Order: sequence, then C-alpha cells, then structure tokens
Amino acid sequence: MSYFFYILLNNIVPLSIMITVGIVLRRSFHLDMKTLSKLNFYLFSPCIVFKLLYETTLSYSVIGQVLLFFACFYAVLILLTELMIRIRKYREGMRSAVRNSVLFYNSANYGVPLNQLVFVGDAFTLSIQIIIMMMQNLIPNTYGVYSVNAHRMTFRQTMKTILSLPSIYAIPLAFLMKGFDLPVPPPIYTPINYAASGFIAIALVTLGAQLGGMKWQIRFGDVAWANFMRLCAAPLLGFAVVWAMGIHGIMAQALVLSCAVPTSLSSVLLAVEFDNEPEFASQAAFSSTLFSIFTVTMTIYLVKFIS
Repeated sequence: MSYFFYILLNNIVPLSIMITVGIVLRRSFHLDMKTLSKLNFYLFSPCIVFKLLYETTLSYSVIGQVLLFFACFYAVLILLTELMIRIRKYREGMRSAVRNSVLFYNSANYGVPLNQLVFVGDAFTLSIQIIIMMMQNLIPNTYGVYSVNAHRMTFRQTMKTILSLPSIYAIPLAFLMKGFDLPVPPPIYTPINYAASGFIAIALVTLGAQLGGMKWQIRFGDVAWANFMRLCAAPLLGFAVVWAMGIHGIMAQALVLSCAVPTSLSSVLLAVEFDNEPEFASQAAFSSTLFSIFTVTMTIYLVKFIS
C-alpha cells in the first residue's frame, strides 16, 4: 500500500498538475500546438537524450544484454499489437496511432524516477533504464515518424522528415564524445542543461494543451484496448522474455519494470506534429498514465519475486 501512495504522490500527482496547467493555458490563451510540438522535437527532446547518455556510465556487457532483451520484447510486442489492430479492423491512420500508443512508452520522465524509487538510487539499474530510454527516443523519431506518414507521404519525403530530427544525431554524438572522453564546453553544456530540465514540463504542458482543445468524444473501446496492451500485456511479456533468456536477479527486475510504464508523450507529439489522430493519442496517453497507478504498483509487487 505504501508503494501505491508513493507512486501516486510522487509520479501521478505532479504529472497531473502539469497536464492541468496545459489544459488551462490552452483554454485561456489558445496555445499553438504546432509550436509546442516543434519545441519538443527540435529542442527539448534531443537535449535531454544527449545529457542523460553523456553523463551515464554504461558497460558494454550491460548494453548488449539490454539491447538483446529489448529486441526480443519489442518484436513480440509488435506482433501482438498488429494482431490486435487486425482484429479491431482499424483504418490506416488509426493503425499507426494505436501502434504508437502501445509501442512507445514513457521510459524517461516516468521510467527513470520509477526505477530510482524502486531500486533506491541503484546505478546499475539506472544504466539499464537509460539504455531503454535511448531506444524509446530513437524509435519514435525514426519508425514513429515513418508510421504516421507512410500512408500520405512518399518514402523519400518521409526519410527527409526523419533526417531533419536532431534526436537521431544526439544519440551517436553523445556516445562518440563519451567514448573519446571529449568535454562539452561549458558555454554549450549550460544551455543543454537548461533545455533538458525543461523537457518534462514542456512535454506535459503539450499533452494538457492537446487535451484542453479536444471535443472529448471519448473512444472507450479503442483507448481501453491500447491501455490493456500497454499496461497489462507488455509487463507480462517482459516477464516471459526475461524467463526465456535466463536473466535473473536485479537486472531481470529492472527490465520487467521498464516494460510496465504508461504510453509515452512521444505518441502525442507525433500525433499533433503530423495531425494523425491527436485526440485518440492524447486520451490514450492520459488514461494510461492514470491507470498505471494500479498496474505499475502490481508490477512492482510481482518483480520482487524474481530471484
């Protein structure tokens, strides 16, 4: 029970306050959603990714194991999501929105603090979460952009859009500078820190602003299925993959927990930026964050039995 209230007070309540601020600002000042989404894609997101990867100590053995787990987990999750999409008979634009709400999860501003809450500041589990966060930033900025545009853009136009996003360059740049022990000049690193610190606030305000501008024709069936896949099926799949791979102990616990977090704000930002089912994306992200109070608490309880 203490876990439940800790997660509620330290994760859900702060997120909800910032989302509410976004709703109020949108209704009071008619915020421009395109400007907010571009700030996220082109400034705040690449800065936080660069900062976290540049500052985190990672061993190559851990990177290899985590990436193998992620590849297996993600491949099966994609298959399950595609099966659900086929059963529900979604049209093309909705297919990509549903995929994004399940496949893109909040590994940064929800997953990182959750990891440190559960594992009490453990540097090893944090490094695992950072690798997952890296992949969850790279995929929305590549496959995610492709999926929401594939049905209305040529392949060349889509690739041009993907290559214009700075996040895909921030990841190799951070590894390169860290690998060669290259310092970032303070006049450059200071604004990077400023932008990284603002990522969570701007992303949550963007979600709130999108919710504040909706007609609120809630799509219960679609949202419920997406939430079930994200909050229930994904962590169960995580348990199955660590068991199949023979991963044990605290590493297995951290990997399973990384699968259990709610839908990423990236799915909302993609939907807003490329005008692809933004109302569904916002509802799915908001509701999964809300319901994660219960599902994440249950996952925390269950991972403690992994030895």
